[in-house]
Amino acid sequence: MNKRWSIRQKAQDDELNKLAAALSIDTVLSNLLISRGISDFDGAKYFFRPDERHLHDPFLMAGMEQAIERIEKAIAQNEKILIYGDYDVDGTTAVSTVYGFFKDRYQNLDYYIPDRYKEGYGISTQGIDYAAENNFSLIIALDCGIKSIDKVEYANTKDIDFIICDHHTCGPELPAAVAVLDPKRPDCNYPYKELSGCGVGFKLIQAYAEKNDIPQEDVFRFIDLVAISIACDIVHITGENRVLAYFGLQKLNTNPCIGVKTLMEVAGRTSNYTISDIVFLLGPRINAAGRIDDAKHSVQLLIACDENEAKEKGLLINVKNAERKEHDLSITDEALSMIDNSEALINRKSTVVFNENWHKGVIGIVASRLTEKYYRPTVVLTRSNGHVAGSARSVFGYDLYEALCECSDLLLQFGGHKYAAGLTLKPENVEAFADRFEEVVSASIKAEQLIQQIEIDDELELKQIDPKFFRILNQFAPFGPENMSPVFISKNVYVSGNAGLVGSNHVKMFVAQPGSPIFDCIAFNHGEYLPKLKQGVPFDICYTIEENIWREKRSVQLNIKGIRFS
Repeated sequence: MNKRWSIRQKAQDDELNKLAAALSIDTVLSNLLISRGISDFDGAKYFFRPDERHLHDPFLMAGMEQAIERIEKAIAQNEKILIYGDYDVDGTTAVSTVYGFFKDRYQNLDYYIPDRYKEGYGISTQGIDYAAENNFSLIIALDCGIKSIDKVEYANTKDIDFIICDHHTCGPELPAAVAVLDPKRPDCNYPYKELSGCGVGFKLIQAYAEKNDIPQEDVFRFIDLVAISIACDIVHITGENRVLAYFGLQKLNTNPCIGVKTLMEVAGRTSNYTISDIVFLLGPRINAAGRIDDAKHSVQLLIACDENEAKEKGLLINVKNAERKEHDLSITDEALSMIDNSEALINRKSTVVFNENWHKGVIGIVASRLTEKYYRPTVVLTRSNGHVAGSARSVFGYDLYEALCECSDLLLQFGGHKYAAGLTLKPENVEAFADRFEEVVSASIKAEQLIQQIEIDDELELKQIDPKFFRILNQFAPFGPENMSPVFISKNVYVSGNAGLVGSNHVKMFVAQPGSPIFDCIAFNHGEYLPKLKQGVPFDICYTIEENIWREKRSVQLNIKGIRFS
């Protein structure tokens, strides 16, 4: 697939040089800092040296005083408390964090994860009925609830109080809960707005600990779970999230909780995890339980105190993940074949595919794979509970949610955001929806949005990548949204030795420029370039710089994102 290379505009020379001189660093590095809003020594120190003292006072969050008072009252009166959370990674880590913390101090509580297929996302009537039938008088909802106006009203009729801990965008009205914690509340002055759902749960237990003289170490026991939620919910890794992710990764790589340690073992890797590794190795396994069976298995693993119990749950989740992979790959193959064998589908600017037998639990993953392959707004549909359920994904810069709004008369319900959404419609409307969606996308998408873009931070001479440069670059981690691993361009490099193919379509080679060291490179899914990669033939590369660990040996490796010949 052809990709556009877009180089970010650099800061002014005087600004670059001033910061570079203050920090004794290369101007390429000072440009990276300025692009992240860091322009002086103190800002760089704050960025490069995350500190627990950088975390904000949890009581700055609107509703926190009321939440803590209600929990204290419930504990004092021995009320039954239900910890309620969504079935994805953010929801299950949030439940595991809050339940794990309070279980050490109070026994009259339990947790509840809704069934993906029977109850759907968020707070459900069935969940409230379960609480009423089992005499729970307080529900702490995590990673959901900010728009559950009717559900909270229903709970109030049953004398069940709610504390909402959410991080999603609020509607025009807040639920009538005892407390609503959401940094995105318009009236909330909390300094950081991008916490994960688990992050909001973490602030809740941090506030409770502070109010009740509980050591902060008891709160930080769960910081590895917070890091997992930050990674897998794709929230910004800036500000407070950067601090939480930094210390969470430290704990995960040195002293993870029993459940996370077991998860790492079944994933086949027990150290040197990055945010990206969490996303690709741990997140899918946690999610697989809810996609294929019951998300409670994930919570049971993450709160496990016994290694044998954790191992049993870890192996079960790994089996579910293998099942998820089978569904994922077979459905992806079917969908690719469906598109490739249809002239009408292949020539569209959108993709809508439907098969009533596809597994609902993986259609979101399939939609992502199809978007990656064809790079256009994509909807994957399957049959569910008498209706058709769908998962949608978009391309950079195109507002998928707005496109679905234009199709709303054909939908029973839909929700999501710019780049990902879910939808439900009647079976008889599938064809009409596919045509309308194509009309909307064709009329509103720009030609350049249908070509994947590589955003390049700066140009770099390979000789600039010395040990000091690499050491400082590593301090920009943890990488993620709004703090992505920097992408560089180097021009007129050449192959040193021979380039070869590894795996199915990956290029392994060594490259250099005149007067530079030779660098080991990996170019995933770039096999089509191999015939041209000959000694003496110059070409440009864009890449990230990473540490490659192989049999306990560490080396600098260029992870090539694009190759371009003159």
